[in-house]
Amino acid sequence: MGTLKKDILIGILISFFATAAGIFLYLEYFSIYNFNDTLKMISDGGLYGKILSLAAIPNLFVFFIFIKKKQDNRAKGVLFATILIALTTLILKFF
Repeated sequence: MGTLKKDILIGILISFFATAAGIFLYLEYFSIYNFNDTLKMISDGGLYGKILSLAAIPNLFVFFIFIKKKQDNRAKGVLFATILIALTTLILKFF
């Protein structure tokens, strides 16, 4: 695997990890209900898209860290994963 593909894949994986961490932080620390109750409320209300878009905010910080460190290919991976998350959010909004 070439360096370009490897760096892009690393960026994608870090972006998905940052999004998962964002979901966990929101559910654990910003919700007034406990973790399981919040998950049930999200499921009942069909709020997956909204929570996913909020959870993608840490990708912004990861992206700028990679840009500052001049790791442009990893930043491309973060951008690609963020676009995938945005498309997923759009699909969840209509279904």
